[in-house]
Amino acid sequence: MTRVHNVEGTAFIVAEFRNDENREASPLYRDPYVRLFLDEETRKAADCISASFPPVRNNVRLRTRYLDDQLDMQLKRGCRQVVLLGAGLDTRAQRKAAPNVAYFEIDDGETLAFKKAKLEESGITPGATFIAGNYVEAGLGDLLRPQGFDFDRHAHFIWEGNTMYLSQEAIVQVLTQMRREIRSCSVSFDYVAEELIAKKTGEPEVTEIAERFAAIGAPWISGVNDLGALAATCGMRVADKARFADLYRAYWPGRKTDSVMYDYYSICTLDSSAQA
Repeated sequence: MTRVHNVEGTAFIVAEFRNDENREASPLYRDPYVRLFLDEETRKAADCISASFPPVRNNVRLRTRYLDDQLDMQLKRGCRQVVLLGAGLDTRAQRKAAPNVAYFEIDDGETLAFKKAKLEESGITPGATFIAGNYVEAGLGDLLRPQGFDFDRHAHFIWEGNTMYLSQEAIVQVLTQMRREIRSCSVSFDYVAEELIAKKTGEPEVTEIAERFAAIGAPWISGVNDLGALAATCGMRVADKARFADLYRAYWPGRKTDSVMYDYYSICTLDSSAQA
């Protein structure tokens, strides 16, 4: 039995939305592992969130493809360390496993224990070093250092579905720690517009989806409007960025966008310097 509430509980909702793509004839990606974490409770919770605003399900599918593409690019460039912050029920350590590539997943212990048990029940090796802890409170260095992470080698971070739940100070803190403690790094993450947080989009459907997450104990509290300024503050540069409206048109050409939400939701990749 799962417990779908608060920020940790959103991992199950995200997993349900990610699983939608497996039903497509020409999918953006395949995830044969995600079903291991799902049950009737998770389906109902996901349906409740998306009941009044079905396009929210597409957000997860689009960002999964974008993050997969960015990870593939990093691996082709020789990256051998991948860190998933707030990993939840991410399956890239299984889907994107590669020789000599180390995956590190940071999240609360209960989520990681559940994930490990479900994978092993099906005879699947987790394929990642699980690190139980709060990366904001404990700090990235203190969590990664005892686990064999090499701070002198390039690392790619995937920070999916996290920033909107953190304060602006915490976002800056995490990015600054990456830049200062790791010789070379890149990070891909999604973020919402400040207008969405302030409920000033003028679009009731956009406001309602944020309120539905708040109702399960996972309120969105931070947005980003000036990505360049954020990157500069943390000593990084913007390597890539896109609104979800742009991803929709790129990944689903010919399909008409079905919500203005995509204009208030973005995703990006920052990097610290030349690859090491």
